[in-house]
Amino acid sequence: MTDRRQFGLTLLVAGTFFMEILDGTILSTASPAMARSFGVASNSISVAITAYLLTLAVLIPLSGWLTERFGVRRVFLVAIAIFTIASAVCAISTSLPELTAIRVVQGVGGAMMVPVGRLTVLRSTGKADLIRAVALLTWPALVAPIAAPFVGGLITTYASWPWIFLINVPLGAIAFVAALRLVPRQERGAVPSLDWLGFVLLAVGLGALTYLGSLLSAQRIDVVASIVSAVVGVSVTAVAILYLLRARLPLLDLRNLRIETFRITHAGGSLFRLTISAVPFLLPLFFQDALGWTPLEAGSVVLVLFVGNLAIKPATTPLLFRFGFRTVLIWSTAGAVVSMVLTALVTGVTPIAILVLLMFFSGVTRSLGFTAYNTIAFADIPSDRTTSANTLASTVQQVASGLGVAVGAVALRAAQPISGLWGARDAVTDFHVAFVILAVLALIAFVEALLISRTAGDSVRPARPAAE
Repeated sequence: MTDRRQFGLTLLVAGTFFMEILDGTILSTASPAMARSFGVASNSISVAITAYLLTLAVLIPLSGWLTERFGVRRVFLVAIAIFTIASAVCAISTSLPELTAIRVVQGVGGAMMVPVGRLTVLRSTGKADLIRAVALLTWPALVAPIAAPFVGGLITTYASWPWIFLINVPLGAIAFVAALRLVPRQERGAVPSLDWLGFVLLAVGLGALTYLGSLLSAQRIDVVASIVSAVVGVSVTAVAILYLLRARLPLLDLRNLRIETFRITHAGGSLFRLTISAVPFLLPLFFQDALGWTPLEAGSVVLVLFVGNLAIKPATTPLLFRFGFRTVLIWSTAGAVVSMVLTALVTGVTPIAILVLLMFFSGVTRSLGFTAYNTIAFADIPSDRTTSANTLASTVQQVASGLGVAVGAVALRAAQPISGLWGARDAVTDFHVAFVILAVLALIAFVEALLISRTAGDSVRPARPAAE
């Protein structure tokens, strides 16, 4: 594949990632307008958001087997078509149950589109070009959660909520045509039978954990449902892990976690994703509920995170080439911890210039960390295990991202009794404690980065001149 075609393929997959991630979060901003249209309470719209995220969590583990069975090209094209058509139907929904049902269908497309798209890039990219390719694939995960509230607000303010879904139609059509031209046809080998028991156990376990995340992030927690979801999610997932470790042909091959670089991404890397995903959730609430800012003021400052992401993006690949994964991960995780601690020191009298610099710095550390973790995951994966490793990575990352908002919500709720120990408790102190809690969790990722071997990820770095 030529360099130009490879770049086009990577850009195509990054675009489909952005559509999928954006659709997972953008509805929250449009909930009041959608609720008025359907004649229901605003918080009722959360069922449509949860249905989409649950479908992703349940079906992503199946993507690897479907790819082996039907081929990357066919599954990717079908996934784009399902996602695009379902988006159009969502736009003409006339009731909440109807929207929720179509969101499940849309989630089916998203569950196949994301991991299969990344697998397409991984299979067609050589080790020497892996860092550059993954750097491009990383931007949707950085941009979409921050852009979603802003884009959703613009659409609902100046158009109407159906356009949240309708914008996917032309984008999906362009992606489908591009995929026909860019996604290569690949040989398919013998396909093992589907691990049905593993699929059922993972569907129940991961589905329960994802549902728990949505319950914990709600304004009012359903205690009974949360406890049941936690017990079912943890216990069934534990059983699934034990089964997968012993199965001859498991749906998810956990043996990939024996490879240091892959394990790093899904241990400390998951904590990094959890905490980093929680920050954009807490910041608008902090600025509005604690500092009394307007939504526009809060949204404008949070967008500086996006500016930091973009500003450092051209330098991420050179930095990884020059200093290696261990050094970049140490500094990016340390930077994340420092940014959260500094955010815990922000008050109503903090100069806006200082705050903007802090948001920019936080965006830089997000971008560096995400790119390093996403790239090193596949640095040492043998080519014959790329599919199984990609499926496992997509599953873990989806659950981690899905729980990110829940972690932020739980940190804020846990902060209330803790801040009460200082006597006069107020909203500002609650948020300060919440950011410190996130910093402590991110600190674990920093400690793991310190323990990484110095040569980790060198297989995808170009050889340095002997003179150096």
